[in-house]
Amino acid sequence: MIDKLSWISVYPEIILLIMACVIALADLGVKSPRRTQTYLLSLLTLAIVAALQASYAVGGATIYGFNNMVVSDSMGNWLKCFATIAVMVTLVYGRPYAADRDMLRGGELFSLSMFSLLGMFVMISGNNFLVIYLGLELLTLSSYALVALRRDNGTATEAAMKYFVLGALASGFLLYGLSMMYGATGSLDVNAVFKAINSGQIKHQVLVFGLVFVVSGLAFKLGVVPFHMWIPDVYQGAPTAVTLLIGGAPKLAAFAICIRLLVEGMLPLAIDWQQMLMVLSVGSLLIGNLAAIAQTNLKRMLAYSTISHMGFVLLGLMSGVVNGDIHYAANAYSSSMFYVITYVLTTLASFGVILLLARDGFESEEIADMAGLNERSPLYAGVMAVCLLSLAGIPPMVGFYAKLAVLQALVASGGGFNIGLAVFAVMMSLIGAFYYLRVIKVMYFDKPTSTHSVSAPLDVRAVLTLNGALLLLLGLLPGGLMTLCANAVVQMLST
Repeated sequence: MIDKLSWISVYPEIILLIMACVIALADLGVKSPRRTQTYLLSLLTLAIVAALQASYAVGGATIYGFNNMVVSDSMGNWLKCFATIAVMVTLVYGRPYAADRDMLRGGELFSLSMFSLLGMFVMISGNNFLVIYLGLELLTLSSYALVALRRDNGTATEAAMKYFVLGALASGFLLYGLSMMYGATGSLDVNAVFKAINSGQIKHQVLVFGLVFVVSGLAFKLGVVPFHMWIPDVYQGAPTAVTLLIGGAPKLAAFAICIRLLVEGMLPLAIDWQQMLMVLSVGSLLIGNLAAIAQTNLKRMLAYSTISHMGFVLLGLMSGVVNGDIHYAANAYSSSMFYVITYVLTTLASFGVILLLARDGFESEEIADMAGLNERSPLYAGVMAVCLLSLAGIPPMVGFYAKLAVLQALVASGGGFNIGLAVFAVMMSLIGAFYYLRVIKVMYFDKPTSTHSVSAPLDVRAVLTLNGALLLLLGLLPGGLMTLCANAVVQMLST
């Protein structure tokens, strides 16, 4: 019999599932070409779910439900709350763009977005290998359909096919790795796997063999080198509203399954998976930053930028355990959590400006399309400049503090090698600053190539302005969010 606590742990997921189905059905009767009723109902649903997740997170209770298959803890609830807000903001930014490109003939954009969010929730809450995998598949299948939403666009269809083929390969990697872990430990339960590995009675070679495939699958979902091939093509080929949906909230879920699988399930193998993450992070920082310099397409440049930022997230994850000592774990993992949250916030604003500048028949994807933006709209040029400075890690933007927190965690974990890694990461950030500052130079000093006025609905203007202001505010006052991340991670580690 399923107890009451089990149902309480998944109330937000139940509400989201029911409302996603209701919205898909209700949309059949909507006549508005901009799907106003569907849009408002979606935002209302997401606002309620986000508020419920925040109340769970503030409550601070850790609940295991359905025979330990799901867990509701502070870290997971905060990540789900931020993912819900990210999807809300994405829908606000993306609706005018989608309407201009005939992507709102049905309500698929809204219902598929909510199903992808449900997949993220299941990934974040999963305390069982199969549950985590089911959430991952729900997210990826919804994402494939969203990328191909512009049926008459060859580029989007090509991007969807590449995403599907490579995504299936990565899912196979992860599933094979998890099956190896199940074979070695005899359990699909994350906590039971931890105990089995910690007992020291299982052959180390078998565990490491499975671990290699698990890390490979996770690396694809994060989009780090050498599993990054899909990121530039999908970011560039997908409709920009969908690019934001893929590049924003799912990063929070990918971070969560790294924590669930590697930290909660396989922490005794940290010495092995930390070495793998180190190789992935070095490759991502190097290739992500160097390849971004050569890009003329803004979306493709931001795709390579994403790869380098995920390299930073891995630097935090790989510095939690030193010679079997988990004393540094809370600091390292909370720094990574802070980094991924602020990265998603910055991504929302940067793609929001790109969506804003796009108009019917014109995508505004090239760096040259940003020329003279300050003359046409000082406000949106300012928001984009704040985003780029934050991505470059220049104070007082929040990106600077995020990078500093990860580097501080890396150096605090000790050892000359980790200090060398920190120096390497700083050098790569300096290279990265070039391509961000180049876009700012184009916006402020190049002559405009278009005299088209920049206009946007009131909801888009308000959210975008607030989004840009938050990047500056959190850079000046990062303590609150950092404390929130630290408390959530400490609670996660203690249970």
